[in-house]
Amino acid sequence: MMNARRPLIGWLLIAPSLIGVSAFLILPVVLAFVISLFRWDLLGTRQFVGLENYTSLVTGGALTNSLLVTAIFTLISVPVSLAVGLLLATQLVRALPGSAIVRVIVVIPWVCAPLALGVVWKWIFQPSVGALNQILGVRIEWLTDPQLALPAVAFVAIWQNVGYISLFFQAGLGKIPTSIYEAATLDGAGSWQQMRHMTIPLLRPTTFFLAITQVVASFQVFDMVYALTGGGPQHRTEVIATLIYNEAFVASRLGRASAVAVILFVILVIITLVQQRYFSRRITYDMS
Repeated sequence: MMNARRPLIGWLLIAPSLIGVSAFLILPVVLAFVISLFRWDLLGTRQFVGLENYTSLVTGGALTNSLLVTAIFTLISVPVSLAVGLLLATQLVRALPGSAIVRVIVVIPWVCAPLALGVVWKWIFQPSVGALNQILGVRIEWLTDPQLALPAVAFVAIWQNVGYISLFFQAGLGKIPTSIYEAATLDGAGSWQQMRHMTIPLLRPTTFFLAITQVVASFQVFDMVYALTGGGPQHRTEVIATLIYNEAFVASRLGRASAVAVILFVILVIITLVQQRYFSRRITYDMS
C-alpha cells in the first residue's frame, strides 16, 4: 500500500515546479505559436491567416537582416567573453593581493540592469561630449556609424558579462588538482602548454555550460541594444528581440511578432542540441 502511494507523493512534491514550468515556459510557447497564425493589431478582431506571417517573414528582408545581425553579435561577443573571462579567472584564482576587490569590481556590471548600463554607455559613446571621445581627443560616431555600431554594442555586452564568466571559470579552476600542474611543470611544460593541453580540456564542462547560456542570452538580448541604438542605424543593430518589439508594439503586428518569436525558439533549440552534441564526446567530469 505504501509503495503504491509513493508515485502520488512524488507528483505532489513536484507539482509546484510543474505548475511554474507549464505556466511560464510551456504555455507562452504554445500561445505564441497560436497567435502567429493570426493577423492581429492588439485591438481589433483577430483574423486567421495560417502560415502567412511566416511566409511574409521568410520572403521579406527584416527577418534575414535581424538573424544576420544577431549571428554576428553572437560571434563577436560570446567567444571574446569566454576568452577574456578565462584569462581573468586564471589571474584571480592565484589569490594575488587585491584580487578580492577586483573580483567584486568585475562582477558589478553583470548585476546591474542592462537598460541602465545601456544609458550610461550611450553617454560614454556620445560623439560630442562623450567620455570616450574626450579621452581619445577625436570625434567618432560610435553608435551612428553603420560600421561601428554593432561592434560597440558587442563591446558593452562583453564588458558586462566577462565578470560573470570569470566567476564560473574560477570555480572550475579550483576543482583541478594542483598535482596535475606540478607534474606538468616537472616534465617541462610551459604556461601555454599547460593552458592548451590541461586547463582548457579540463574546463570543458564549465565551457559547455557557459557557451550554451551565453549563446542563448545573446540571441535574446534586447534592453541594452534598445537603450544604445534602438536597432539603428540603418537596422545594423536590429537583433531578433528588437525586431519582435518593433513588430508587436511599433507596427502593431502581433501575429508577425509571435512568428518571429517562434522562429527564435526553434533556432535556440537547434543551437543548443548542436552544442550539446559537439561537447558531449569531448567532456570529462572525472578529475580524480
